[in-house]
Amino acid sequence: MPDQTANLALPLILGSQAQKHVTHNEALQRLDTLVQLAVISRSVSEPPTGPSEGARYLVPAGALGAWAGHDGALAIFSTGAWQFLSPREGWCAFVLDEAVELVFAAGAWDVPPLPELSQLDGVGIMTGYDAVNRFSVAAEASLLSHAGAGHQLKLNKAAAAETASLLFQSNWSGRAEMGLAGSDDFAIKASADGATWFEGLRIDAATGRATMSQGAVIDGALTGSGVVGTVAQVGGVSTGAVIEQGSTASGDYIRFADGTQICSAQLSLSYVADWALKEDWAYPAQFAQAPCLSVALDADSLAAGSAISAGALSFAGVEAVTSSGARAVVYAANGASFLSGESCDLSVTAIGRWV
Repeated sequence: MPDQTANLALPLILGSQAQKHVTHNEALQRLDTLVQLAVISRSVSEPPTGPSEGARYLVPAGALGAWAGHDGALAIFSTGAWQFLSPREGWCAFVLDEAVELVFAAGAWDVPPLPELSQLDGVGIMTGYDAVNRFSVAAEASLLSHAGAGHQLKLNKAAAAETASLLFQSNWSGRAEMGLAGSDDFAIKASADGATWFEGLRIDAATGRATMSQGAVIDGALTGSGVVGTVAQVGGVSTGAVIEQGSTASGDYIRFADGTQICSAQLSLSYVADWALKEDWAYPAQFAQAPCLSVALDADSLAAGSAISAGALSFAGVEAVTSSGARAVVYAANGASFLSGESCDLSVTAIGRWV
């Protein structure tokens, strides 16, 4: 029959043993030491002066005095002397001066490893989690940093009609939301009360085009090829710049994203008959159909000593208007005639659509 137990090495009372109380008391003393094991420290390197009965320490490496040679052992002050127990694999101890729990494994006391953090029901950091908010954090800030390069935060949803978004709240009431809400288009919306929402921006997932259905107020300058560049439309929807402008030998033009086009030029009309001055004008940019034209005559441009004055003109305007050009004309009034070689200047403007 063994003389001690297998796990805690408690002394056993033998059948014919004398002074059984000694063995019994020793076993109780050891139980008192090991059950609910809490040590004062694991960093004190030599026995303290005047320890209290039952004081327990974990002896560090290189201990001095009565602890010398007992590295890693459990030291107990009992009946005026230090006693030592050799820990076994799996023993646990709470270190009071550090408020840390240790486990004895592989011949040393150490902080136990964290449990496998997988398939958890939820995590609450300084707050509780619930069945919907399975990961909850109460803190002044949260930091997600890289592990050597970049970092991605991924929000995944089951299908296009579901939601993957960031919701911003004020006193637990929604005020702004951004993400994929009900479709695969990226959208940003806002609310003043958490009930009525206004979508400020939507980016089409198929084209990348942005739509601001509520309009926009822009205080700063607009620059770049998306403002002044090449206008374009597909199915009546603008797909290019806001404004396009240019010049050719026949004048200047400006196009707008809505389809409006304006062409202008300064023409010098030449003598074609004693009753008319004319000049053909090819627009600097083609119209989709014949535009509306207006003219302004520079009366001072009539050659000095002209046979007629501005008051002797019967008509100044355009004729033969097409989508690609028009003819500017000035007619003399009845009884007045132009002389060969005479000319005048005429400002012309055409307004129509480029699409």
